[in-house]
Amino acid sequence: MRVTIPSPLIAYTQRREVQASGATLDAVLVDLDRQFPGIRFRIVDEQQQLRPHMRAFLDRGELRALDSVLDPAATLHLVQALSGG
Repeated sequence: MRVTIPSPLIAYTQRREVQASGATLDAVLVDLDRQFPGIRFRIVDEQQQLRPHMRAFLDRGELRALDSVLDPAATLHLVQALSGG
């Protein structure tokens, strides 16, 4: 599956798009962490939830749970929300 990486995490992957495999969001994130150690911790917190500033979209639909089933033909978009004032 194709995965787009948000700019703040490109330091891990060295590119904007990568390939990962897995039937669920969690499995894809585990595969990403296998390829790019440390990246999953930036996306998932200690309670096994997406971090508040992270969003995951499969094509155009938002994924909220790590056990969300993915279509391997779709593109997973990881997005990091910006904050500030």
